[in-house]
Amino acid sequence: MSLAFGAGLHSLAWTESKSGVWVARAALNYLWNQGENGVACPVTMTFASIRVLRNDRNLAAEWEPKILACDYDPRPLPLAQKRAVTVGMAMTERQGGSDLRANSSRAVPAGSGEYELSGHKWFCSVPMSDAFFTLANADAGLTCFFVPRSLPDGARNPFLIQRLKDKCGNRSNASSEIEYRGTRARMIGAEGRGIATLIEMAHLTRFDIVVASASMMRAALNQALHHAAHRHVFGRRLADQPLMQNVLADLALETEAATLLAFRLAGAFDRAGNDARERLLMRLVTPIAKYWLCKRLPPLVVEAMECLGGNGYVEEAPLARLYREAPLNGIWEGSGNVICLDALRSFEREPSGLEILYDEINRGRERLRKTPGEISACLGTKATQSLKHAASWNSSPSRWKRA
Repeated sequence: MSLAFGAGLHSLAWTESKSGVWVARAALNYLWNQGENGVACPVTMTFASIRVLRNDRNLAAEWEPKILACDYDPRPLPLAQKRAVTVGMAMTERQGGSDLRANSSRAVPAGSGEYELSGHKWFCSVPMSDAFFTLANADAGLTCFFVPRSLPDGARNPFLIQRLKDKCGNRSNASSEIEYRGTRARMIGAEGRGIATLIEMAHLTRFDIVVASASMMRAALNQALHHAAHRHVFGRRLADQPLMQNVLADLALETEAATLLAFRLAGAFDRAGNDARERLLMRLVTPIAKYWLCKRLPPLVVEAMECLGGNGYVEEAPLARLYREAPLNGIWEGSGNVICLDALRSFEREPSGLEILYDEINRGRERLRKTPGEISACLGTKATQSLKHAASWNSSPSRWKRA
């Protein structure tokens, strides 16, 4: 946590105004998740919180300097006494899960612009954070609230942790079940527009999931490549065995494709403010990339683990932990069906986005319409041999039938 926050992994996109800063931060995130993806959740939520916080100028002026500070201060103290703070989220409830409109938590005015919350949250990630965005029902409906852990006078805000979750993986980041009982909070955004307010934050956390998933693919590939380069079987290096070369090539191609998709999306985030086409692509590609890469990550990790054999299936090897971590990104911030519905809503609201998306895909297709000779000029001798081999199969359908 100290290394990540100290390096500005949570803040770079907000503190720098240079062109390409979203791509630069994505590069940091890509590198970080190859080494330590367990605490990506608090980094990502703190990063994404700025977008929602800026719905309230006073709240942003008060909290933003310490949210963006390149430091990590785990002490449970009021804001004024902290060097830096982190921000978490507490939205889902037992009876609703992804259906946030089923939330039953209540908010009643407490004077001076504050509210008191009562209710239960089934999943609160990073409960040691200094503040949380949460949802509760006010008079006008489901509303977004900002909940500090400590009150300005130093008293602890009633934020009751009922238990920590015993998760399948991700033991380095706590998740909890909590209760509000007279918990002080401030409304943020319009009353009754809680989901619409928080969706901006969810859009950014999904973007980070895209980059993290591509990064975790790279981490798994790294392990497979290293093992195959140093393991000798049947008289030669494992990496020199033709069947293993096929497997490693498949892993490498999918990892490279995931990386290109993640950084194309990062580029769209960079240009969205000044380019309507890029803004639409950013909105559409985020859920699509989140869905696809999250679906592809677990089987890729399994295939990489199989390259190591039994050595990959023991806890001494990084792949065991990566294997447990792999399903999480597909579950966090909306499982597959929820993400599909989000993409459909985007198409319905901005139908022109579908044409722009097709155009983007077709641009990639045009780049693929090259002869093996044109491609091999860039790739080298081994690629030339492989492409000639592939071309011979493509030119002879009967060989495919026999295969």
